[in-house]
Amino acid sequence: MTSRPRWWKTALGVFFTALMLFPVYWMVNVSFTKTKNMRADPPHWFPWDATTEGYQAVFHQQMPALATSLLIGFGSVALTLVISAPAGYALAKLRLRGTGSLNFILLVAQMIPAVVMAMGFYAIYLRLGWLNTIVGLIVADSTVAVPFGVLLFTAFMSGIPEELIQAAKIDGANTWRTFRSVILPVSRNSIVTVSLFAFLWAWSDFVFASTLDRNGTMIPITLGIYKYIGSNTTQWNSIMAAAVVASVPAAVLLVVAQRYVAAGVTAGAIKE
Repeated sequence: MTSRPRWWKTALGVFFTALMLFPVYWMVNVSFTKTKNMRADPPHWFPWDATTEGYQAVFHQQMPALATSLLIGFGSVALTLVISAPAGYALAKLRLRGTGSLNFILLVAQMIPAVVMAMGFYAIYLRLGWLNTIVGLIVADSTVAVPFGVLLFTAFMSGIPEELIQAAKIDGANTWRTFRSVILPVSRNSIVTVSLFAFLWAWSDFVFASTLDRNGTMIPITLGIYKYIGSNTTQWNSIMAAAVVASVPAAVLLVVAQRYVAAGVTAGAIKE
């Protein structure tokens, strides 16, 4: 007996999807709306009298900020992987003492508000001379991603069969060689997942950027968007155009990496 198609479930799914995507549509709509039409009553649901002045302002003014955000994002990914991958391997496979306590500390570290961390970083960076620097932002953004990365790598690497490690030891590989030649290739999906989240956190950061790089010569796109907000006027079409452009790299990464995030970490590891 075949079940009847439940069209109402599809309709409900389409409704909620449209509801969640409406802010994205409105962002695109406002990015093409002229300033004089911003306060139209009723509002323009479609940009009939469209303009590209917001995008022109973005491409003339915000490209350095976009490049800075890319640099910070990839730098945070690199630093996060360098720290979290070996740490996850050590916690998962080397049977170190205090693993449970360290995992608890990592969980607690993710509960600390970014504002509190930003104040601490400000005091430290003031002494180190790292305020208004790219390196300072990379380190600060990485502190958000590293605890998550360590926990994720620990969970993934705990599921790697011990036979792989034992086979590497029989072949004469030491701990570092086993990690580099066996564990990392098998953990490709977890590497992609941690890299994605580290990049997205750094890309969307505003708290650290506004606290630690407010007066820097190289500012990320989040501060670039913020500069369009003035005390007397707010350039809404430029703000929304910058938001649309800034959303493209994150959206592309999510689409490209989603299959790696969903894939099993040990798929095919011991089938041959």
